[in-house]
Amino acid sequence: AFPHLRVLEATARAGGRIRSERSFGGVVEVGAHWIHGPSRGNPVFQLAAEYGLLGEKELSEENQLVETGGHVGLPSVSYASSGARVSLQLVAEMATLFYGLIDQTREFLHAAETPVPSVGEYLKKEIGQHVTGWTEDEETRKLKLAVLNSFFNLECCVSGTHSMDLVALAPFGEYTVLPGLDCTFSKGYQGLTNCMVASLPEDTVVFEKPVKTIHWNGSFREAAFPGETFPVSVECEDGDRFPVHHVIVTVPLGFLKEHLDTFFDPPLPAEKAEAIRKIGFGTNNKIFLEFEEPFWEPDCQLIQLVWDDTSPLEDAAPALQDAWFRKLIGFVVLPAFASVHVLCGFIAGLESEFMETLSDEEVLLCLTQVLRRVTGTHHTRQFLPLLSVGPTGAAAQAEALAGPSLLCSSCAGGDFNLA
Repeated sequence: AFPHLRVLEATARAGGRIRSERSFGGVVEVGAHWIHGPSRGNPVFQLAAEYGLLGEKELSEENQLVETGGHVGLPSVSYASSGARVSLQLVAEMATLFYGLIDQTREFLHAAETPVPSVGEYLKKEIGQHVTGWTEDEETRKLKLAVLNSFFNLECCVSGTHSMDLVALAPFGEYTVLPGLDCTFSKGYQGLTNCMVASLPEDTVVFEKPVKTIHWNGSFREAAFPGETFPVSVECEDGDRFPVHHVIVTVPLGFLKEHLDTFFDPPLPAEKAEAIRKIGFGTNNKIFLEFEEPFWEPDCQLIQLVWDDTSPLEDAAPALQDAWFRKLIGFVVLPAFASVHVLCGFIAGLESEFMETLSDEEVLLCLTQVLRRVTGTHHTRQFLPLLSVGPTGAAAQAEALAGPSLLCSSCAGGDFNLA
């Protein structure tokens, strides 16, 4: 349909936040991890199936029909920071409460007004009412709140935000939850983008071609097309220009925010520029820990960490250097690669950004102490945090601007449509 299609890629590789690396004797996902809602209505799942990148289980009708509600599954084991195991029955009870309230937040999508501006405020208000009806002893009530706080931290990772107080309540239900049990690519998510690039005609994708300015609403000419005018001219950092009829811009929100005043000529309409400024932008990080021997059970998939004496109803904000690790939700157990055993930790928000300022050794020391405290004296053999696998220099700066976006409490649902 487009015989003169060009894809300008700023870096030496395609995929953006999809990035698979060979480490620990296998493939680990530095970026995107799962296909969420892998079923017929999901174009990513459809493409992966078309390219033969998924296994029999992932493609099964049974897997596609599972209704998760968009919620992360329950942990296989839950450790309190005191070193005690948390009852999975209690965890399941708090998960039912928390995810039930998350589902309620989606009901405000078309409401004329909301009781509070943000998802976090709504959750805390409702939880506060539930707490008044708890009849257990003080220690159990505190443990329940600490477990709920862990679910808040998990939801921050899902929503890509520092706090759920920053996520707008009214448009929260715009996210469409599809059926299907989340699945992964056994040979790496990047196989999907590799197949997509390979399906394009040769020389369609031009790598290492960062764009400087998009000149639009004009009249530009190209020597190869005499007598024809083009409404858009794409100017690259190296001075090359591409006169075109249509442009699809897929740069990350962080890049748009930083270069909004210079990236478009003339500037975007005021309402579009304002929407870009108002949409939120978060930080997520992964931490990979390798062990000589696993301390978890063979069927363990998710290890939850519950930080004692924390509560979503309290606004305590200890210094980041003393408590950044308390935002860690726990660890996903990666498939074993031969004799290699790897955990992948997830952390979001300001704590995630602070972690990036630390050295590998500082992060390793801190998390080793945490794991020893909660599980016993288990030693990590090798540590590989995201910052040591990621790119350096200009490429690292570009990827740092490619985090998840969210609708802030100051946004309206239409801001995403405008942007």
